[in-house]
Amino acid sequence: MDMRLFEYALEIYKTKSFTKAASNLHIAQPSLSKQIAKLENELGIRLFHRKPGTVESTSDGLCFVKQAEKILQMRDDLKREIQERKEGMRGDLKIGSTAITGGHILPSLLKNYEKQYPNVHIQLIEEATEKLIDLTAKGLVDISILSLPIEDSRLETKIILTEPLYLALPQEQKNWTPKKVENLIASSKLKEQTILSIEDFANCPFILLKKGYGFRRTVLELCARGKFEPQVPYETSSIETAQSLVANGLGVTVVPEMVIHKNLQQTSVKYIKLDSNPTRTLVFTYNKDRYLSMNAKALIEIHEGESRLT
Repeated sequence: MDMRLFEYALEIYKTKSFTKAASNLHIAQPSLSKQIAKLENELGIRLFHRKPGTVESTSDGLCFVKQAEKILQMRDDLKREIQERKEGMRGDLKIGSTAITGGHILPSLLKNYEKQYPNVHIQLIEEATEKLIDLTAKGLVDISILSLPIEDSRLETKIILTEPLYLALPQEQKNWTPKKVENLIASSKLKEQTILSIEDFANCPFILLKKGYGFRRTVLELCARGKFEPQVPYETSSIETAQSLVANGLGVTVVPEMVIHKNLQQTSVKYIKLDSNPTRTLVFTYNKDRYLSMNAKALIEIHEGESRLT
């Protein structure tokens, strides 16, 4: 069976249109229709229902495209592995991460990577967590840096680091500032080593990351363990922006240790330890059923080498 027919069927399934599929495949629509009809005759089943304005997969067609996708992935993985065996470390490496996490984890890692493997072209894919999980599971990103939990069964993980979380609140007192915090400020006892409970901030406005970011879930679960659902006046895609909003007295937020701003800490934001000692764990993640390229394996090995030195 010609693998081009697998590609044709997959494109029709994705676009839900023979016209769009033919355009994307750079073939004439009558030719595409003829090839799919030939495939259906060979299989003895109907793959698609042609409806006005759209195309829908039959139950048999859905089974076919899922298996066809796996076969094409295996073909691509085999090509890549053979090419790497022949040519060594070169080609592309697509790394996914959220913007802020990538900004803290990747610079030194990529600096060392480029020194060792100058022939590898690195492409950074910055998206929200949910999008990166989907891209990585589909093999459209080679390897991503994300935080646990990752519940997609298609993905494998390797731990990068575990770091503590802190509550960030404005130095300036607001009408929602917890009484316990007001008393500590008044008595000059609110210091770096101060430890409070997340429950102490149940009536504060919380600035959260937008839906689709894994860290949003981390914060909501932390609040849930404190038996409250936070008020959320502002949502952002950046922990940097969240901290700036806190600095201007617009709410509180929770931040990982790596993104704490020392300059804000000295002026307008206070970072408080929580008695539950919350943490987040960052991991490399990749599709466990697909070929993990030498380029991606090298990224993990370089990080492990750096960790041993520190």
